[in-house]
Amino acid sequence: MIELKHFINGEYTKKEENFRNIYNPSKQKDIGTIPIASEEEILDTIKCANEALKQWSNTPSEKRAEYLYKIAQGLEKRKDDIAKNITLCMGKPLKEALLDVEDAIACYSYYAESSKDIDAENQKIVSLEDTDYNISKRYEPVGVVGLIVPWNFPTVTTAWKVAPALAAGCTVILKPSGVSPIPEHILAEISKEINLPNGVLNILYGGANLAQELTKSEDIAKISFTGSTRVGQELTCISAPSLKNLSLELGGKSALIACEDADIDEVATLACNGIFFNNGQMCSATSRVLIHKNIYTKVLEKLKQKVEELKIGDPLDMGTDIGPLSSKKQFNTVCNYFEIAKEEKLACLTGGKKLDGNYVSPTIYYDVFKTSRLWQEEIFGPILCVNPFDTIEEAIIMANDTEYGLAASVISKDQNQAISIANSLKAGIIWINTDQIVLPQLSWGGYKKSSIGRELGEEGLNSFRELKHIIMPKEKY
Repeated sequence: MIELKHFINGEYTKKEENFRNIYNPSKQKDIGTIPIASEEEILDTIKCANEALKQWSNTPSEKRAEYLYKIAQGLEKRKDDIAKNITLCMGKPLKEALLDVEDAIACYSYYAESSKDIDAENQKIVSLEDTDYNISKRYEPVGVVGLIVPWNFPTVTTAWKVAPALAAGCTVILKPSGVSPIPEHILAEISKEINLPNGVLNILYGGANLAQELTKSEDIAKISFTGSTRVGQELTCISAPSLKNLSLELGGKSALIACEDADIDEVATLACNGIFFNNGQMCSATSRVLIHKNIYTKVLEKLKQKVEELKIGDPLDMGTDIGPLSSKKQFNTVCNYFEIAKEEKLACLTGGKKLDGNYVSPTIYYDVFKTSRLWQEEIFGPILCVNPFDTIEEAIIMANDTEYGLAASVISKDQNQAISIANSLKAGIIWINTDQIVLPQLSWGGYKKSSIGRELGEEGLNSFRELKHIIMPKEKY
């Protein structure tokens, strides 16, 4: 059994009296414990992070970048161990977990490279031709930040938040998910190995109470949260009295539009990859597929074939495509949607069944009516809904008819048509004729209830910085 401990001010805490179990969804057994942070530990951690802030924010940006490079190197050295623990915690197929670690390494490396010249940029003076003043533009860290990460992409979403926060000069209090905490524990070990200054990265475990306490604290300047829209709304209310800087990456109900000229096999492949990767447990999951009526039947046939070829099994087996759902709670949620589909009399192309343990069959429903709960609600499971369309205008309206706006995909051999459709979709990330490629250089986030703010890229770094302008008369300098 693995016994995790809080990581506060560079040290692990003693064994805790209050803890919760870490569950392996594949074997259906507990594999360890995590502590539940007490009010005293929360306050102590906030104090330590604030005490470390002055030194860290004044550490040269080039030196901070060196630490980020070292974290990336530490992840690389322990890539197999981290991936295995991701799989043990949440059932993600090992081959997918390895991709996650590689993405995290790329993220730390990107922010190390892109942020090392922050100090030099802050020293530049801009001379405005039409004024008698010189202007300097300076970025400064927002302060101590609380980072609340989800269970579905441990290591990855942690990197998306920790890397830019540290690069900006912020000190961090990280709250991992109780479902998949072990990979973040390894991050604590790496920070000790590279001698990251005490108090710069702190890791606290706990439930909703911890997230709430971090959010309402006057001594934390910013909260960055990834998770459900409902919890995001709750944290927004809690943060309101302090008008806290808040970044939220929330839900999605992504659409894929397949035009009449689209390649049948490509549509089926991209649709399956978009919904069945990570067992559909991702906010960008392509859960609604819109197919031109003239290729609809052929695409359905190909989709059925591809889904039934997916290998369901032990997630530690490199040949497995579909592992268990991450928890008994998530299993029950997905199975409940199977029942809703029966009540709504939806046509099932394949799947729709509970399997042994925490496994369910990858599932496709077709001709799904637009008010169906399965068409409208974020399921976070391997359930795909498919519908035909007559015109591009109709497809765009259907795709945009959702309270979310994170991502979307378009498939067409006509590049101009595809770009035109992409420009009309109300979503933050659009993929054309490709899988869901996520690059650290580009921003991540969406419209409507999908997010507030952006992660990754320059926007992700700026979300952890305050902008200051300094104005001086030219003749005096």
